[in-house]
Amino acid sequence: MPISPNQGSTGGGTVVTITGTNLSGATAVHFGSKLGTITANTATSITVTSPSGTGTVPVTVTTPGGTSNPVSFFYVGAPFKSSISPLSGVTAGGNTVTVNGTGLSTATAVHFGAASATPTVVNDSQLTVTVPAGTAAGPVGVSVTTAGGTNNGLSYTYVDVPAITSVAPASGPTSGGTAVTITGTNLTTTQSVTLAGAPAPFSAISDTTLSAVTPPGTAGAADVTVTTSAGSVTDTGGFTYTAGPGI
Repeated sequence: MPISPNQGSTGGGTVVTITGTNLSGATAVHFGSKLGTITANTATSITVTSPSGTGTVPVTVTTPGGTSNPVSFFYVGAPFKSSISPLSGVTAGGNTVTVNGTGLSTATAVHFGAASATPTVVNDSQLTVTVPAGTAAGPVGVSVTTAGGTNNGLSYTYVDVPAITSVAPASGPTSGGTAVTITGTNLTTTQSVTLAGAPAPFSAISDTTLSAVTPPGTAGAADVTVTTSAGSVTDTGGFTYTAGPGI
């Protein structure tokens, strides 16, 4: 007498199908000492909703002809998520994140807001999943669905690729030290700013403004590159180093 699925949430509510012979007229399906709720019944099949429970319990079917042999049903606790990494990525999706927690071995889906993806289970405490595309930039709740239920509590932020519209002032001495304002879009998650490949100290003022200090450079045009969690953008020749006078 097969049972499918053979595991479900400790809170009950799992829809289970039991197949066999001479099952018509079933009057009871016991999960251990508790009764399940029969929702459909034929001579070869019974659909039943599991009651709450814990551990491994025997499942039996009672008909006017008697009680069947038992089959095992395993109760699984709801998953717990402790962390997700990385915490953000491009709105187009496609990057891989790792979810850590407990009770993840039976995970069948990870939801990022309304979008879902099928995870790869590493072990009971870890899974990886490819992030689906988001509908817009911004944070979404992350939930993991397992045989034990669904657990929420984590957040992932979709971010759009950055853009640079201006660098002001656009020139300064080769010795560096010029305070510049970089304006653009999607700059909140900026991770680095470079001029001609040299790192520049910076501060993200808003999603549209960065404050940075130029590092020393060589005379001439220098590319300004801003890297965020969504990618990099370069303003080619966006800043010009000017050599000082010599005598």
